[in-house]
Amino acid sequence: MITKASKNDLRKKRHLRVRKKVFGTAERPRLNVYRSLKNIYAQIINDETGVTLVAASSLDKELKDKLANGGNKEAAKAVGQLIAKKALDAGIKNVVFDRGGYLYHGRILELANAAREAGLEF
Repeated sequence: MITKASKNDLRKKRHLRVRKKVFGTAERPRLNVYRSLKNIYAQIINDETGVTLVAASSLDKELKDKLANGGNKEAAKAVGQLIAKKALDAGIKNVVFDRGGYLYHGRILELANAAREAGLEF
């Protein structure tokens, strides 16, 4: 019996294909994005050591009270600004962007643009 691949299965295949090329180092860690229906998450990861350096999400204390919905473009913009602020405080300015297999559109685009405007370079 042949089953049809789900959208998430196809996204995971795209993500693996991208991850073959995108690798975070100490000089340029990887900005990874994950989105669910209700929230959006971002982490900055050093793949050489396997350590998450900075993380932010729409569930963070600073954002949870301000956001009515954690799964929309406004939430993505707020998470992008917060991850950039935390990264700059940690001394991280340059990153490589890992969109997680998602299309560079909508919430992913808003998060990336907000992070760039707040000072991250990628």
